[in-house]
Amino acid sequence: MATRKTQGGLDTQLQDLHTKLDTARAEIGNRIFGQQEVIDQTLITLLAGGHALLVGVPGLAKTLLVTTLAEVMGLTNSRIQCTPDLMPSDILGTEVLEEDDKGRKHFRFINGPVFSQLLMADEINRASPRTQSALLQAMQERTVSVAGHTHDLPKPFHVLATQNPLEHEGTYPLPEAQLDRFMMDIAVTYPTEADEKAMIIATTSGQTADVNAIFDAESLIAAQKLMTQIPVGEKVLEGIVTLVRNARPDSSTDKKVRESLAWGPGPRAGQTLLACARVSAALDGRPTPSLDDVVALAPAILRHRMQLTFTAKAAGTTIEDIIQHLSAKL
Repeated sequence: MATRKTQGGLDTQLQDLHTKLDTARAEIGNRIFGQQEVIDQTLITLLAGGHALLVGVPGLAKTLLVTTLAEVMGLTNSRIQCTPDLMPSDILGTEVLEEDDKGRKHFRFINGPVFSQLLMADEINRASPRTQSALLQAMQERTVSVAGHTHDLPKPFHVLATQNPLEHEGTYPLPEAQLDRFMMDIAVTYPTEADEKAMIIATTSGQTADVNAIFDAESLIAAQKLMTQIPVGEKVLEGIVTLVRNARPDSSTDKKVRESLAWGPGPRAGQTLLACARVSAALDGRPTPSLDDVVALAPAILRHRMQLTFTAKAAGTTIEDIIQHLSAKL
């Protein structure tokens, strides 16, 4: 009887959250035309407690999406414009030497832009690898260490980074360790003809759409905790483990994978698939995730955690081909 009551209470909370998320999606849609999959994947990342990398050519409203999300989710936010001369201290903060009224000198730490609940790293791959690595500790441990002192970051803490394709001039590839800390690699593509037409009309009319805050920090943290209580079936769990393990060339039973991949995803990929599948179900108003959620999320979660061999690249094979090949077997 207690179990039924508990499940009933969870179902009610999930339904209330689903309604709230629908409202949040509608608010975001007041400014962002189309790109529903991108919006949903970004919301999934936030509700799963992670960070997202938005990849696309300039001019696709990646920056506008992040600033709009900050308003709708009710989070304090800051922005870093990444450039080749950006230094780690420009992100984390620095210590300055001060002198009090009695002539005694001491150091005082001045917070950098990383001390916000939603940090936007714009064009992150235009910063040098040294500066990119300044975010590693922040993204994993939610703390930063400067001059031997550790400082806690606000809660919740999320990084939404935008990236131009590596083929563009003046970009640096992100190190694998940092890529793995992003829950999702979200591909931002060109809008449809209808969405582009509506966007052009709206953005040249001289009016900016207002959005309302649907969440705040406390309600987002509560929603994140609620996501962890969503039950997951054994079939879904087995599917996730099978997909991740088969994507590793050294342990895969698939010949195509062994011949095409230099390395594959680590255990964090499985954790991410499970967490995001739960949120995907909640976003759709379903009580539990299915294998369809895993298959739909696999490209965004796995593609930045896999690397093709030179031979596979020369043959025209893509990471998406491998993911689709493995997903079809689930």
